[in-house]
Amino acid sequence: MITIYKWENGGLKEALEFAPSCWINLESPTTTEIDRVVEFSKVPRDFLTDPLDSDERPRFDYDDNSSLLIIHVPCIVETDDVVPYRTIPLGIVFFGKSVITVSNARTPVTSAFLDQIRRVCPPSDQYRFAFRLIWHGGVLFLRYLNDVHQRTNSFEEELHESISNDVLLKLLTIEKTLVYFTTSLKADTIALARSKTTRQLVLSEDDSDQLEDAMVEYQQALETATIHANILNGTLDTFASLINNNLNNVMKYLTVVTIFLAVPTLITSAYGMNVKLPLVEGGGNARVFWILAVFAGLATGLIALVLFILSKKRKF
Repeated sequence: MITIYKWENGGLKEALEFAPSCWINLESPTTTEIDRVVEFSKVPRDFLTDPLDSDERPRFDYDDNSSLLIIHVPCIVETDDVVPYRTIPLGIVFFGKSVITVSNARTPVTSAFLDQIRRVCPPSDQYRFAFRLIWHGGVLFLRYLNDVHQRTNSFEEELHESISNDVLLKLLTIEKTLVYFTTSLKADTIALARSKTTRQLVLSEDDSDQLEDAMVEYQQALETATIHANILNGTLDTFASLINNNLNNVMKYLTVVTIFLAVPTLITSAYGMNVKLPLVEGGGNARVFWILAVFAGLATGLIALVLFILSKKRKF
């Protein structure tokens, strides 16, 4: 889909045709739409196709008459996942007095940008315009990280009541989301730092200030995501240790029960063999049963006393 915005009467208005100064927003564009934009802007075609690759890394590139900045921005995926957030590449192309944004899916970054910047900055101030758009991406990262943190606290409270495999899997999904966020934010900060120092972008003081504001938001989001990821990783390790400890306790109790059952079984099973045995001669001896029962009981009692002493001394 292609959407064209022009600056009219102090605000951005949708238009049907291109203009010397405009913002062209491409979301999952078709080949025809890409050809149309390339014909108008004269930018390299790969500047518009590279950001459509979901695995494209944040970077800065330039050509004779245009420049490309690719960053990762957050978006919401309409799925049944515990955390419906992921990151996608967003390409920002600078040419002439216009700006082109390219993404392979609809992102709330452009929506939030339109809601708050209609009367702030025209596309002709392309660098300040783009950096303001990037700043909104950092704000959304922080907003989604706060939501992820609240979901994590909710699942942790459930685990405090009862350790559940389902809840643990949900926490694992959140951990994966935080890893994606952290990886994207690290690459974003590097790409933004390069765009600040490159000689291909001639930035005014206002442009530099706006870029620094965006870099601060992304750095803050990176630190927040790293903290949440470390805390969640420690939480999962702690619950894994608790599960192992509970399993050890169960095995300990089962071992005690096995010992109690093994001793009388060993004694009585010896007299179940079809061979000559002491105390059993001729047709058998009626007192043998009671002798074995008393002997087995005494042995079991002795074992119970030993286990009790060991438990008191914390040896067991």
